[in-house]
Amino acid sequence: MEYLKKLKYNSPVILTFALICLLVLILGNITDGYITRKFFSVYRSSITNPLSYIRVFTHILGHSNFQHFFNNFLIILIVGPMLEEKYGSKMLLILIVITAFITGVVQVIISNKALLGASGIAFMLIILTSFTNVEDGKIPLTMVLIATMYLGKEIYNGIKFYYDNVSQITHIIGGICGIIIGIVISKIYKRRTYYDKT
Repeated sequence: MEYLKKLKYNSPVILTFALICLLVLILGNITDGYITRKFFSVYRSSITNPLSYIRVFTHILGHSNFQHFFNNFLIILIVGPMLEEKYGSKMLLILIVITAFITGVVQVIISNKALLGASGIAFMLIILTSFTNVEDGKIPLTMVLIATMYLGKEIYNGIKFYYDNVSQITHIIGGICGIIIGIVISKIYKRRTYYDKT
């Protein structure tokens, strides 16, 4: 029990996100996928259905199986805590919600398939990580390389494997969100640093 007291809930948003997704996955397995399809997947449905608007956000909580969950959260649990420490829990939560909304809306507009999972969030965090050492408004070479490799791979896979079960568009949108958010946040933090010095 002494060892348990030494454990620190060091990244509340990321850890809570992971635990909720794990709970949703377990409930989905228990209900043979019903809960996942009904509440945690985004797809085209009637605009009069209130769940249509909820699912635009909650699809990031659903995963098709444990492998899908592990693939996403292996990345999220590595890079997420560092970003939460740098930008704060509130800011990171806002970024996750914004990315969820954008990927959900884009999926509904351009595809008639269902989408679920936190891969868009993972890609957003990966790209955003490369902005953590931005100084003097310069574009970090690491960001350019990461964006080129990750987004290039997803664009290639999206063209080559158009009908597979992985939504490359979600990865691409997540990566683009990471780039835009990174640029905006960098400018905000640069402005704050400038005023702090004056």
